[in-house]
Amino acid sequence: MTTASWQGVVIAESDDTVVVEGNHYFPAEAVRTEYLRPSETTTVCSWKGTAGYYSLEVDGRTNPDAVWYYTDPKPEAEHVRGRVAFWRGVVVAE
Repeated sequence: MTTASWQGVVIAESDDTVVVEGNHYFPAEAVRTEYLRPSETTTVCSWKGTAGYYSLEVDGRTNPDAVWYYTDPKPEAEHVRGRVAFWRGVVVAE
């Protein structure tokens, strides 16, 4: 089981992650959405497309833009559709 945790709280866990460029992409349904807050941030990856972000909020603490996803990935990144990845201090462990 792979988990993603921040501030000692498990944000996501799944046996079905996809690893891309060293990042585990979790199925969206494996994420505890009560910790996600929408963000207006976007970035563009040359081969995956435009990424959207969520911030995490746990026990009154916020981790801005710590979760990213591709709503409409480019064809070569189709395997990350419907999945999210983490960074900015989120601990991902297998």
